[in-house]
Amino acid sequence: MQEDFFTYQAQTTPHPLAMEISHAEGSYIYDTKGNAHLDFVAGVSATPLGHRHPKVVSAIKSQLDKYLHVMVYGEYIQEPAVELTKLLAKHLPESLNTTYLVNSGTEAIEGSIKLARRYTGRSEIISAKNAYHGNTLGSLSLMDYHERKRPFLPLIPDTRHIAFNCEWCLNQITEKTAAVILETIQGGAGFIEPNDNYLQKVQQKCNVVGALLILDEIQPGFGRTGKLFGFQNYNCVPDILVTGKGLGGGMPIGAFTASKEMMDSLKDNPKLGHITTFGGHPVIAAAALATLKEITDSDLMSQALEKEKLIRQHLQHPKVKEIRGRGLMLAALTESADITNEVILKAKDKGLILFWLLFEPKAIRITPPLTISKDDIIKGCNIITSILDQI
Repeated sequence: MQEDFFTYQAQTTPHPLAMEISHAEGSYIYDTKGNAHLDFVAGVSATPLGHRHPKVVSAIKSQLDKYLHVMVYGEYIQEPAVELTKLLAKHLPESLNTTYLVNSGTEAIEGSIKLARRYTGRSEIISAKNAYHGNTLGSLSLMDYHERKRPFLPLIPDTRHIAFNCEWCLNQITEKTAAVILETIQGGAGFIEPNDNYLQKVQQKCNVVGALLILDEIQPGFGRTGKLFGFQNYNCVPDILVTGKGLGGGMPIGAFTASKEMMDSLKDNPKLGHITTFGGHPVIAAAALATLKEITDSDLMSQALEKEKLIRQHLQHPKVKEIRGRGLMLAALTESADITNEVILKAKDKGLILFWLLFEPKAIRITPPLTISKDDIIKGCNIITSILDQI
């Protein structure tokens, strides 16, 4: 299987971890050699309820017995998608009441760019330095990391970058700006939170010049920060909200949400302003609906903050210089990239799954399922500190 993996399946890096998966359950992934691996990554924040949560699996199986794909997005009334978008609206501010369901986070970013340009009649999009919003051409255009962009140039025009948390930089937002798009918490940069009411100040500047604020909640969303959405921690409501990852409960999904008035601008002049074949797929929407219900009906969000305290308590070590983030969206920064690499790779051999962040080489990603037990948190942290003791 490993030989076929490297022969036939396109690779994303020269050295993938290449663990051969047998099955997964709860907070554990099992390889074909029978080894159990405690998951401190949750598919990069994509499985908030862990692996194969019974309510998600039940929703999928139930929908399988009814129908799969029947028509391109937006034509037929399909109960799982309608109920999902209705429940999202229930848990969002009144201005965020209409959701377009797509297939991935990066497609949702693309849709939000199109919506902002269509609604404002402007073209300029401003994003943050060290931002990551996906890898399709539009999303890649929002990244300022030129080494990653250079092989794919030219990208979409009229994109500019400002420093995250820089109030002075807000002067670059003008009447030419269609939208400012920011991660609520910068992910790839090292789980950097907005400070000093930064997001509120961005929103105020956008309001003055008539630009829109788009917040990318693909990682912070769905309970990971102790609130259903990260922006709820920072005195700010975006004009367009972009979600993905955790919404699907392990199934592929993306979404962008705005006011009905704004979203209606995509349905005419021209018609099909945005279109997708599989967006709102009934099986995936059923899984997402079950996921959202479980997160909002349980105490998992408040538990995330308690579990954060536990992680911080048990990751105290001289080689851990800082723990950034909030809830179960944490990054432990070591003294060097070499130490971080050694910890992540040795943890794999000790039955603990850790991962990297895109732009901060000293960071260890710690984003376990919201359902992880306190005993497993302590177990995972002890593995990390035992490795650090040996370095």
